[in-house]
Amino acid sequence: MHTPPRILIIDDEELALSNLEHILRKQGYDVATAGSGPKGMNAIRAGSFDVVLTDLRMEKVDGMAILEECKKKHPSTEVIMITGYATVDSAIEAMKRGAYHYVSKPYRIDAVRKIVTEALEKIELREENLHLKNELKKFYEVGQVKIITKDPAMLRILETARQIGPTDCNVLITGESGTGKELLARYVHEHSARSSSCMMAVNCGTFNEELLTNELFGHEKGAFTGAHISKPGIIELANGGTLFLDEITEMSVNMQAKLLRVIQEKQLMRVGGTSTINVNVRFIAATNRNIQTSVGSNEFRKDLYYRLNVISLDLPPLASRKNDIPLLAQFFLEKHSKLMRRDLPVISKEVLEILTNYDFPGNVRELENIIERGIALSTEGLIEDRHLPDDLRDFQITTYRRKDGSLPTLEEQEIRYIKQVLAESGGNKTLAAETLGIDRVSLWRKIKRFNLE
Repeated sequence: MHTPPRILIIDDEELALSNLEHILRKQGYDVATAGSGPKGMNAIRAGSFDVVLTDLRMEKVDGMAILEECKKKHPSTEVIMITGYATVDSAIEAMKRGAYHYVSKPYRIDAVRKIVTEALEKIELREENLHLKNELKKFYEVGQVKIITKDPAMLRILETARQIGPTDCNVLITGESGTGKELLARYVHEHSARSSSCMMAVNCGTFNEELLTNELFGHEKGAFTGAHISKPGIIELANGGTLFLDEITEMSVNMQAKLLRVIQEKQLMRVGGTSTINVNVRFIAATNRNIQTSVGSNEFRKDLYYRLNVISLDLPPLASRKNDIPLLAQFFLEKHSKLMRRDLPVISKEVLEILTNYDFPGNVRELENIIERGIALSTEGLIEDRHLPDDLRDFQITTYRRKDGSLPTLEEQEIRYIKQVLAESGGNKTLAAETLGIDRVSLWRKIKRFNLE
């Protein structure tokens, strides 16, 4: 059972103090009160609170002094100022100094509830982000490689990668685009005896056959027009290390034959060359296609497939790694905040829920792009749904799964949809009723029935 949030109210007006205490106790909070500035200061020094509501204008010790002491003793506590109309400017000044918000007298009960709830949500978000940051520290780096996961299937793949790293056998990595095939290849390389040598990478789908031949094998001086000097190819440059061939199924059959000879003979000949060059290279290949289908249709050589597929590693899509999404989001948050020289923001609950329910056709790469965009657009230290791409904001409306992935009841869906329409209509019940296609009285009844006030 969770401990209720602790709230301290400081006000030298007895009636105001009593009213606020009654309002917040009804919400289930653990409420303490102080009838003067000095008493409030003593309470802050004696213990910690989640939220402090303090009157701005008090004798001897005012709200600004309370704020300063609170931030010094308990930096994570959120302070809300209680102020009269004439002192709103002072309350805004207090916010610049670290206060969360202010409540104007005479205050509305729903306004007080809303601000306190939002302050507590901010604290919860901050704690969740801190938890994720601490979780990230558990993931160690191997060389320049850091793979973030607690997914059982991924952990089994990493264990296999660690085991085969020192064996020097060739590896075939399969998986959808954006799942991290090159990162896994580097993980294998860093666990190998070749880790002190380089790992070279080439995307076979970005070159035609002629260019790929030159890229992989290099050329001798005068081999073709413009070949003014000899140039080693990527295979030669990877000698003693690892060569990662991404999208291997895009390679032509003729080119596959040339590569097969290098793997078998451990020798190559540059374009225009007359002598062979010995090479000692470990090959790791990857594809996002069904390579066995390509073999069956003779688009990919069976003998090359067997040479590369000594060990196969199949990366799962991000959609099947839901528990990794918050961790990965936090990792990219820290990475890109640092790159952009921005203060580290937090991700709102709404955004995290959308991300967790989203299928991510672009996988981990798409998640990274979304987080990078959110950091660039956020201005108040919080990534909200308005900072998401349009298609994800639309996706929010159609997402109704519970956090455990199960389907909710029809009533739960109705409640969520009514709440969303009310929020988007700015609380205008007439407009909300029109959007919902019901009359205002019916909406009022649903609001009362579901306790949505």
